[in-house]
Amino acid sequence: MQKLSWSLAALVALSCAHPAAALAAPTPAAPPAARPDEAKPGEARPGEAKPDELKPEEKTSRGSVTAGGRRIDYTAIAGTLVVHPRGAEDNPPEPPPPGDKGERPVPPAAAMSYVAYFQAGADSARPVMFLYNGGPGSATLWLHMGAFGPRRVVTSEESHTPAAPYRLIDNAYSLLDVSDLVFIDAPGTGFGKMVGKDKEKAFWGIDPDADAFADFITQFLSKYGRWNSPKYLFGESYGTTRSAVLARVLLTQKYVDLNGVILLAQILCFDADVDGPEGNPGVDLPYQLALPTYAATAWYHKKLPDPPASLETLIADVEKFAMTDYAAALAAGNALEPGQRKLVLEKLHRYTGLPVAYLDKANLRVHGGAFEKNLQDDANLTTGRLDTRFSGPTMDPLSKDADYDPQSASIGAAYVSAYNDYARKTLGVPADRSYKVFAQVFRHWSWKHGDGFGLPTTTNVMPDLAAAMKYNPNLVVQLEAGYFDLATPFYEGVFELQHLPLPPKQQANIEMKFYPSGHMIYANEASLRALHDNVASLVRRTAVARPK
Repeated sequence: MQKLSWSLAALVALSCAHPAAALAAPTPAAPPAARPDEAKPGEARPGEAKPDELKPEEKTSRGSVTAGGRRIDYTAIAGTLVVHPRGAEDNPPEPPPPGDKGERPVPPAAAMSYVAYFQAGADSARPVMFLYNGGPGSATLWLHMGAFGPRRVVTSEESHTPAAPYRLIDNAYSLLDVSDLVFIDAPGTGFGKMVGKDKEKAFWGIDPDADAFADFITQFLSKYGRWNSPKYLFGESYGTTRSAVLARVLLTQKYVDLNGVILLAQILCFDADVDGPEGNPGVDLPYQLALPTYAATAWYHKKLPDPPASLETLIADVEKFAMTDYAAALAAGNALEPGQRKLVLEKLHRYTGLPVAYLDKANLRVHGGAFEKNLQDDANLTTGRLDTRFSGPTMDPLSKDADYDPQSASIGAAYVSAYNDYARKTLGVPADRSYKVFAQVFRHWSWKHGDGFGLPTTTNVMPDLAAAMKYNPNLVVQLEAGYFDLATPFYEGVFELQHLPLPPKQQANIEMKFYPSGHMIYANEASLRALHDNVASLVRRTAVARPK
C-alpha cells in the first residue's frame, strides 16, 4: 500500500450561492483587567497553546462553467476548518497548578483545507458531495483538477504530457450540474496544518482519519447550513477505504444519513492487494482478482497469442477461469498434478502474454510489479501501474519488478503545476502558502481498526460499508472501475462488493460501472464523460424525497 501511495503522490487531488448570511455581531464589552498570573480572556496561560493558533479561514471568489449542457454560476470558497481528535471535547487539557508557569503540551489539532463550490441562488435542498483522494496521505488535487472541478487540466491520455505551459480549460463534465462540491484535503496535506503533541498519532490512521473527516463534514454542514441537503461521499483509491469507515461513523456517531457513496478505484480488503501476497504464501486470492486486468493490459498492448476481437469477451472468459480452474490450481499448491499444471500454464500464457517458462518459474503467481516489468520487457519498456495503457523506458533492465509508474511520471507535474497556479490566481490563496501534495504518513500510520480485540488482521473495511448499508437500507453504493487499473484491479472491487455481508434485497443497492481507463478513470476524456453521466444519474435518482 505504500507503493500505491507513492505512485499517487508522484502523479500525484466557493455570496450569492450558498451559504446562509452571517449575523451581525454585537460590539463586545471591554474585558476585565487580569491579574499578572492570569490569562486575559481569549488568551492562554503561560506555556499553554494559544486558542487562535489554528483558525478557520476562507477566501471567496466567483465564476461560471457550462456543465451538463447548461451554464452554472457559482461561488467558490477556499478555506480551512479546524478539527480535533475524537474525544478531545470530553478531555480538555488540565490547567496548570497555581503558580506553575512551565510549558504545557499543545493538544493536537488539524486545519483541513478544502475548496467548496456552491451554485448561485440555490437553497439547502440542493445536493452536496464531499470528495477526496486517497494514499493514504494524498491531497485532493487529482479529483479537483482532473475530474469534477469547474476547471480541469488537459493531459495526454496514453503518453507523457509535455512540460509547461499546461492547458487549463472549462470542465464540461463538472458535477456542478447536479450537486455542490466540496474537495477536502486529508490532515497534513494541501494548504492545511497539523499542530500539537503526537499530532501524527492523532490523525494518521484508519480510525483517526475517518474521525477527522466526520468532524470536518459535520462542521461544514453547520457552517454553511447544509444539514437538510442530500449528501454524498466520493472517494478514490484509499479514499474508498475511508468512505466505508466514514459512512459508518457519520451514521452511527454523528446521525448523518447519506444518499449515496461513490467508490472510484476501490480497495476495501487489503488481503486482495496484488502487490501484497508475494511475501504471504497461501494467500492466492489477489492473483485471481488481478488476472482480468493482466489480460486486458496484454490485449491492449497486443501481447496475446490469440486475441479475441472484443475486450469484454476476453474479460468474461478470464473472470470465469480465474474463479474456477485457476483458483483450483492455486488452492492445490504443491500437490497440483503435473498435467493440470501444464494446462493452467498454457492458459495463463494465452491470457497474459507472458512466456510459459516465466510463468512456471513464478509458480503460476505473478504479482503486480513483476507483471509491469515483464510484459513489454522485449522492448525494454515498463508498463504503467495506475494505468496500464501507459509505457515508459525501463529504469533497470535487470530488475525483477517495475522501478516506477509511467503514468505517474507522465501527468503528475501537470496536475501539481496547474493546481498551484489556479489556487493562487483564481481562488485567492495567498502566494506564500505552500501546497503539500503528499504527506509522508507511513512511519506513523496506524492500520489498527475497530476495538482492537482478537488477533491482528489485514485491513478489511467491508463490514463497515455493510453496516452503513444496513443502518440505512436506502443507501446506494456505486463502484467506478477501470479495466486498466493495476493499483486496485477492477475485479477486486467486484469481488468485494459481491461478498459484503448483506441480505439479498440490499444487493440491489449496489451498482457497478466499468471504463476502458485506469486508476484515474477521468484521465481519459471519453471515460470522464461516462463517469460524469453515471454519477449524475445516481444523484438525480437518490436526491428526491421518498414517499412515506
